[in-house]
Amino acid sequence: MFIYFPPPIYRHGVRQIRTGWADGPEFVTQCPIRPGGSYTYRFTIQEQEGTLWWHAHSSWLRATVYGALIIRPKEGDSYPFAEPKRESTLLLGEWWDANPMDVVREATRTGGAPNVSDAFTINGQPGDLYNCSKKDTVIVPVDSGETNLLRVVNSALNQQLFFKVANHKLTVVGADASYVKPFTTSVIMLGPGQTTDVLITGDQAPARYYIAVRAYASAQGAPFDNTTATAILEYKSAPCPARGVSVKPMMPTLPAFNDTATATAFTTSLRSPGQVPVPTQIDENLFITAGLGLNNCPPGTRPRNCQGPNGTRFAASMNNISFVLPSTFSLLQAHHQGIRGVFTNDFPANPPLNFDYTGNVSRSLWQPIQGTKVYRLKYGATVQVVLQGTNIFTSENHPIHLHGYDFYIIAEGFGNFNPAKDITKFNLVDPPQRNTARGVWLFHCHLDVHINWGLAMAFLVENGVGQLESLEHPPPDLPVC
Repeated sequence: MFIYFPPPIYRHGVRQIRTGWADGPEFVTQCPIRPGGSYTYRFTIQEQEGTLWWHAHSSWLRATVYGALIIRPKEGDSYPFAEPKRESTLLLGEWWDANPMDVVREATRTGGAPNVSDAFTINGQPGDLYNCSKKDTVIVPVDSGETNLLRVVNSALNQQLFFKVANHKLTVVGADASYVKPFTTSVIMLGPGQTTDVLITGDQAPARYYIAVRAYASAQGAPFDNTTATAILEYKSAPCPARGVSVKPMMPTLPAFNDTATATAFTTSLRSPGQVPVPTQIDENLFITAGLGLNNCPPGTRPRNCQGPNGTRFAASMNNISFVLPSTFSLLQAHHQGIRGVFTNDFPANPPLNFDYTGNVSRSLWQPIQGTKVYRLKYGATVQVVLQGTNIFTSENHPIHLHGYDFYIIAEGFGNFNPAKDITKFNLVDPPQRNTARGVWLFHCHLDVHINWGLAMAFLVENGVGQLESLEHPPPDLPVC
């Protein structure tokens, strides 16, 4: 497959088999594409079907540079469910009444939190609940009795989202380009970067029904965009309103913004269609804490550059390391060419200190260490990662995404992870496969405000034996820094 784009573009969720140079994040697998330059991404999609998406992977450019990437069954194959009558792709986004790059630049300068978005969007439109946007509201057609496939993508920059259609049930059949055991729900929840495929049947009275999107934001005290975006599910046989009469579509009852029970009920309902080969022989076992923190400003720093809480600057970390992107070479280029001084191989497999991660945390633990550290893995290694959210500074959700790979989510829960008890809860039969190969792979929070603060790390996977277990040579048009 060949795709031409001017900015660095990431095909979110595509397994890059030997083609790490085509992954996309700047300063990780490539340097930025220079103004007026070009770069051809060469990769092959294998054993994936469903909905993925692409987006810019440079600062906040993905606020407006993104789109769907749909992988259909091979010719002659069919879906593992009844063929839908039609398909609609719905990309959920965020919109600022400002240049998003100016928003993040100002937050970077001050060290504070960036402004939240002014609206959510569905296929680029906020819907008719916002001023001046009624005529541009997205219409999704349906006929009585037919079943349609909705491909829903959370393309938002910083917000997890609830999605609901008034008076209609949704049958979930796929997530992150992997099929799931079908189940029916009235609401789905997607973190930034996640995709969900659902079937919807036109089994209600012919009319117009709102498709509505609003925030799921359970972080304590953190500001968020509390608006609601809408599209309209419109029956083709719906009667026309009388002249001069405006009939509002039916609005669904959406979950409260902090309805963790509904969000958890959805995510824990996801299962693979059948038994999957979950590995039980573990080669590498990592325990990674993820959370927000604060850095004290150096003496002499201007107050306008220290506008985090109590004159600090916001930071984020994994295992107390706040990730810093390189600026002279990409991580993959430095690894491939043996260039020293770009990164170190000492990302810790465990946090430096064990503590009550969900309780009141000592102020001494609030300040992470900055570094460009990777964790080195052998080719073919089986890796178990336990992700532990922390209450450093504040509790927060972190939709963690891994480049280049899919992974099985074998358990989730609340509080401190206790291996003695929680291992018994592992689902080793039919866990869902999500994404969010070989090379250097970024592992990061897909809330872009958090990756800007350093909530990321990278896995460096060594070559195996022979050509088919080795990274391809870099292409001749690979951008240079």
